[in-house]
Amino acid sequence: MNRTTFLVDGFNLYHSVKDLHRDTGICTKWLNIRSLCLSFLYQFGKQATLEEIYYFSAYATHLNDPAVVARHKNYVDCLADTGIIPVMGNFKAKDMTCPICHQPFVRHEEKETDVAIAAKLLELLSRKACENVVLLTGDTDLVPAIECARRLSPNCRVFVAFPYKRKNMELAQLVPHFKIGRQSYVSHQFPDPFPLHSGISVPKPASW
Repeated sequence: MNRTTFLVDGFNLYHSVKDLHRDTGICTKWLNIRSLCLSFLYQFGKQATLEEIYYFSAYATHLNDPAVVARHKNYVDCLADTGIIPVMGNFKAKDMTCPICHQPFVRHEEKETDVAIAAKLLELLSRKACENVVLLTGDTDLVPAIECARRLSPNCRVFVAFPYKRKNMELAQLVPHFKIGRQSYVSHQFPDPFPLHSGISVPKPASW
């Protein structure tokens, strides 16, 4: 067997998409992540099959902008309709002090995603749920989890797929890896509107 599971760091991918928009003016937020992942299966051999895709993110409710949350929820609905499994965390308030003016302020940070990805990685290995795990991220916070996974399950292959402009040397030196080029984002977009299996069609947001 050559079962392959993808763990997608939604925020890392989102900021990569924003980088592409800044660099080229091309907006690819309407990204079909399942299609994107399928396009890279060849990296793992002719017999590789797609087992599962997990999408880790959180709704930015702290922005107090219902439109932002609604767009994200609609997008997650589209992802789930393709078979992707969403794993949603939360933003948490953190008291900060400005280093310049020394005034206190509150910043909201999403801290659950990295832990959730690490936990899912170890769970997959403990269940022997697949032979290949691909972390779609450029976040070095996952290095300890990858090192632990390789010690616990040396027969399972862990890979990293670097989103556009998200490659870093620490991860690159740790495990086999490949880069996702900007053309991949352009080539793997949902149709507009996207028809859900329920019969409802979800239109692409005008700003996307």
